[in-house]
Amino acid sequence: MPDGFDLRHCDVAVIGAGGAGLFTALTAAEAGARVTLVSATPLAETASYWAQGGIAAAMAADDSPELHLTDTELAGRGAVRRSAAQVLVSEAPERLRDLERLGVVFDADRSGALSLGLEGGHTRRRVAHCGGSATGRRIVRQLSARVVEDPRIEVLEGARATNLWVEDGRCIGVVLEDDRAIRARGTILSTGGAAALWRRTTNPPGSLGIGLSLAHDAGADLADLEFLQFHPTAVTGLPGREGFLITEAIRGEGATLHTADGERFVDELAPRDEVARAIFAELERTGRPSVGLDMRQVDPMLFPNVVAVLRKAGVDPEHDLIPVAPASHYMMGGVVTDLDGRASIDGLLAVGEAACTGLHGANRLASNSLSECFVFGARAARAAIDLPEMGNGVAPPGSRPLQRPSRETQDALWRDAGLVRTREGLERLLDDPHPLARLIAACALGREESRGAHTRADHPDMLSALDGVHAVVGPDGASRLETWN
Repeated sequence: MPDGFDLRHCDVAVIGAGGAGLFTALTAAEAGARVTLVSATPLAETASYWAQGGIAAAMAADDSPELHLTDTELAGRGAVRRSAAQVLVSEAPERLRDLERLGVVFDADRSGALSLGLEGGHTRRRVAHCGGSATGRRIVRQLSARVVEDPRIEVLEGARATNLWVEDGRCIGVVLEDDRAIRARGTILSTGGAAALWRRTTNPPGSLGIGLSLAHDAGADLADLEFLQFHPTAVTGLPGREGFLITEAIRGEGATLHTADGERFVDELAPRDEVARAIFAELERTGRPSVGLDMRQVDPMLFPNVVAVLRKAGVDPEHDLIPVAPASHYMMGGVVTDLDGRASIDGLLAVGEAACTGLHGANRLASNSLSECFVFGARAARAAIDLPEMGNGVAPPGSRPLQRPSRETQDALWRDAGLVRTREGLERLLDDPHPLARLIAACALGREESRGAHTRADHPDMLSALDGVHAVVGPDGASRLETWN
């Protein structure tokens, strides 16, 4: 073992303490596992904390998993892996009840029944919230409290993973930057997405695809990196609030989008890729930096934190239009996994936005992401526990620093892998110094069509031959196309 290493042992190591990581850790501990939870930030300060969307689950009398599946597949533009979507829609209601059992209190109507919101791409009201647009905050706080109380979970706050510990082709743990190493029968990445690689984003600065880099460096496959969702309505032009997300649920309650002339120009409840492209086209046409989001007819009490933030920034949404424009928001791609979170390397699993099951296809249906965290987090926890015990093998490798993107890389991704791409721009990215930028470009170049969140100006049509096909990059960085069942 390298000099000074502090070696720890557990059954399951969970890297990342957002909604997916917290729920995964709790599920594993409840099954009797010893869990080590690694969090780069203090608990309840992760990206999930800022999630304004809710949990999509077919709970209403006029809804069903089959309708939820249909909406998911339509939003995913022919690239959704049906088996993954079937798992999500069938298990989401049960996971919502698990959250209630853990103390999460969902919004209710006047009769005490679960209050369900309508969001873009959904044909039924099926999105459960906590405190309106404060859903992420309340869920993460409650799950964090339960994690701290659980004696089977050791929490390492302020700890950053630098590389996975791989022996004979099997992941047996993780190495941290502070000379600690964790040996585990199952290592689960729940490190979030990569949207902060782009210059304009709704994500916190740490959403840099850390888990994707860790997995790829260890030899795991990644997929669908070309499918980066741009949220249509992120605040722009307000100092200190650039990129602040205005939740889609506000449009579900009647907010509308307007040109500088006051005209509506898009179906506000269309899937996100369609709305984002319509706004982008309007901004290109006019040269203006934003369009106006009108929520003057929306009850401000439904979204108190959004209203408070806007008022503090100098915009009163009860009287003013809100300046919005698209921003990078959610990575549909990630570490390739099966339906139990298992990656292409034995012993390694991934959940949440770090994973790619094919669930979201080319465009995530609103609020399926939090559902994914809990549905596939529970599955990955059980799969990790079932892995065999590991003997005492070789010493862990030394830690190595992860490469962070430069401002030039973030500018290049926004320019060349933004809402509209070209071969010329993507080929420029192949020479970018950041490894993930190059992998994103490889996936995008391999998909010579426009589909969902991936729009190629030089290939504007969606090709039926690529329905259900996913762009996969292996350890060598080369892209290949695969069909998943």
